[in-house]
Amino acid sequence: TFEPAHRIAGFKPYFFASLAQKLAQLKAQGMDIIRIDMGSPDLPPTDEIVNTLVDSARRVDTHGYTPNGGTTDFRQAVAAYYQQRFNVTLNPQTETLALIGSKEGLFNLSQVILNPGDLTLVPDPGYPVYKAGSEIAGAEVYLFPLLKENGFLPDLKSIPAEVADRAKILWLNYPNNPTGAIAPMRFFEEAVEFAHRHHILIAHDAPYVDICFDGYRAPSILEVPGAKDVTIEFNSLSKTYNMAGWRLGMAVGNAQVVKYLHTYKSQMDTSHFAPVFDAGIKALTGDQSWLDERNQIYQQRRDIVLTGLREAGLQVDTPPAAIYVWAHLPEGEKDSIAFCNRMLEETGVSTTPGIVYGEFGEGYLRVSLGTATHRIQEAMQRVVAWRKSKA
Repeated sequence: TFEPAHRIAGFKPYFFASLAQKLAQLKAQGMDIIRIDMGSPDLPPTDEIVNTLVDSARRVDTHGYTPNGGTTDFRQAVAAYYQQRFNVTLNPQTETLALIGSKEGLFNLSQVILNPGDLTLVPDPGYPVYKAGSEIAGAEVYLFPLLKENGFLPDLKSIPAEVADRAKILWLNYPNNPTGAIAPMRFFEEAVEFAHRHHILIAHDAPYVDICFDGYRAPSILEVPGAKDVTIEFNSLSKTYNMAGWRLGMAVGNAQVVKYLHTYKSQMDTSHFAPVFDAGIKALTGDQSWLDERNQIYQQRRDIVLTGLREAGLQVDTPPAAIYVWAHLPEGEKDSIAFCNRMLEETGVSTTPGIVYGEFGEGYLRVSLGTATHRIQEAMQRVVAWRKSKA
């Protein structure tokens, strides 16, 4: 037998990998499963984006290796998007980097910044890769809670000074997964000031900035003066442009950290297929008006879910952004895994237990809006009927 490296020996497969096996078993038994668990967009990109990919792939000169960290044109498109969308100026060569999806960059950041024994500040609930990447790098993880009474924002003042002084990375993510919460500019200003004071790198995971509802428009933390000195922001075309399977994202901000990521990637991957970069350029610099129509579809789904879950006895705040609804389990229900399992087995509706995102996620479940509207409607009808049958 071959033993795994100690750093991964204790890791279990990602939650959605194990969920897929259970869903396959239930489908084999003839159950009609409605998946509102995984944050994967069901709608396609525009024809213009797809046609750019196809036209580029038909050319004879687009099939070789591309520059590590992205073509010059793609990095310029990232900078143009940041200028146009956030009024943030980036140097395409030194302050932008193409990623094979932003998850890769989130994981790699821990590997290039953290040494064994270093400390990292991770939100709970939070996207699991922040903690996993830190632990695989051998770092100590300090979890700070995101609580409903604080709008699911961190209370940075409650982090002990000796912890803050030791910490190397502060992980933030707004609009937030899993809670759908948003961060006002004054919070970002406070976070940047905190990072300067304690010499911490802020890693801001921002893939949902362009999925906003009810007139809200999410900012970039890089809009804060002085943010670039202490911040690396991760963004992605997956959610913004319905390009999840295309695996195209970017890291932007602090030039030193961008360089570390670039060096690490040069040892690890051989960049992306040129036609994917070309389509990414079209997405970033082309007509953005279609995003409003797409967001209207998500908003309609959000409202169907809010109505259904409330009728089923779950407490839910209305998320102003992102593609998730974060719902508190009904009165008397404490175990999110048990509740979501029962719901799945008895209704065929698959949601994500809150505990997957950390211990402060216990008592909640997450619904994703990345499923056809009529199926979300049916899912809510099933859940309401199921809850009423138990009353």
